[in-house]
Amino acid sequence: MTTVFGNPGSTELRFLRSWPSDFRYVTALHEGSAVAMADAYAQLSRNAAFVNLHSAGGLGNAMGSVFTAYKNQTPLVITAGQQTRALMPNAPFLYARDAVVMPQPYVKWSCEPARAEDVPAAIEHAYHVAMQRPFGPTFVSIPEDDWDRETVETPLRRVIADVVASPEGIETILAALAASARPAIVVGPGVDRDDASAATVALAERLGAAVYVSPLSSRCSFPERHPNFAGFLAPVRTHVVERLREHDLVLVLGAPVFTYHVFTDGPPIAEGTVVVQVTDDPDAVASAAAGTSIVATLRATLDAVLARMPPEPRAGSGVARAAPRPLVDTLSGALALRALAHVLPADAIVVEEAPSHRNALHEYVPIERAGTFYAAASGSLGWALPAAVGAALARPSRRIVAILGDGSSMYAITALWTAARFALPITFVILDNASYAAMNQFGRFLGFEGMPSFDLAGLDFVRAAEAFGVRGVRIELAGDLEEAFRACFASPLPTLVDVAVDDAAATIY
Repeated sequence: MTTVFGNPGSTELRFLRSWPSDFRYVTALHEGSAVAMADAYAQLSRNAAFVNLHSAGGLGNAMGSVFTAYKNQTPLVITAGQQTRALMPNAPFLYARDAVVMPQPYVKWSCEPARAEDVPAAIEHAYHVAMQRPFGPTFVSIPEDDWDRETVETPLRRVIADVVASPEGIETILAALAASARPAIVVGPGVDRDDASAATVALAERLGAAVYVSPLSSRCSFPERHPNFAGFLAPVRTHVVERLREHDLVLVLGAPVFTYHVFTDGPPIAEGTVVVQVTDDPDAVASAAAGTSIVATLRATLDAVLARMPPEPRAGSGVARAAPRPLVDTLSGALALRALAHVLPADAIVVEEAPSHRNALHEYVPIERAGTFYAAASGSLGWALPAAVGAALARPSRRIVAILGDGSSMYAITALWTAARFALPITFVILDNASYAAMNQFGRFLGFEGMPSFDLAGLDFVRAAEAFGVRGVRIELAGDLEEAFRACFASPLPTLVDVAVDDAAATIY
């Protein structure tokens, strides 16, 4: 870990002095943005990222992003400065009371070392816990004077953490597949996280199985133009039951069984449908609403299953999907996303946080490759804009496209400054409906009336972007979209496109 994300304070100064030339410090203007940048950086680099925060106040500011990293199952080592040890008995200024407890339960492990000499070993411990499955953030509180103490270098260690399903687990999967006439696969973010997308495609083709994306999945785990791709499940129990009713077997890979947002009564799966779950997350196993669960690493387990299956694919592997809806010329989020899809670079990485446009994104911007789509698994806003910065730092040769709502953008708009400072190739696309439209859509979905206004009129994203050093353009005519997107994609610097959209008819589920 040689890139450090942070927003510094006085209790971190001793850590920051004499900064080594082979380390990179990435300054964020808010602690939540620092964690979000590190989150995306870790996901794309497939290694834990390092974050340095400022005592209790800085950690408190960052907790929304820490929660998102926990839900994303992203390996992070988070440190925060603590006051000088000699001052701590007197509750000094900038003292973190119960520093170890503060980030719980959204870190896997937290520690304030008993001795200064134990700090290196604590950071190493935090790294190895973060990198154990399921991945997640860890936390070390470090009294600021500890950095002045001499210590002993810890030896380098290597940990191999893949866990293949037991022979019983492999046999359970094979027996369920052999007995199934109409199988379906439900893929979650764990498939992409475990680099198991290719094995999942091979399994789907071998079985002739329909493949659905789990509710609110935060990553692309299956190519969305593949003949076996059947679409996205909504986080509503009745919707999941109906979509999966025709299948006698549902194999859930790298996802919970199932993630719900809205309560509806009834069983979690149709009668007669067998559910088998494979995941590296014991909590997802414990909370599963139905079926048989197997705790294992996905790629290794799927490779073992494929090695035992007949090589010939079953017949009837295609899945009928409805064509995207025709669009009128009104500048809606859907129209903007369709125009974006027409000119999107083939190797672009998409980072998304536009809740009221997620359905349109699924319909008009199919994601074809693993490792090219990232969203926040937590539902907390303010993650994607700084996450795009972290993604660009991890993949500087790739075009990063952040698809954002106007309300979401304002949670972390200051991250534009970091994008400008590092001259990162990011295109920020803001679908600007001048409101928290998702709240209005969700209210209509639930049949609620008489809610307060959620309008956000008067925000000027172009001027805000320029204030942080990012070139911006406002689009109000549908015919200008593709030209504006092309111009941004041609720029090696960060750019912002503020698209004025009308989404009165959009729905959230």
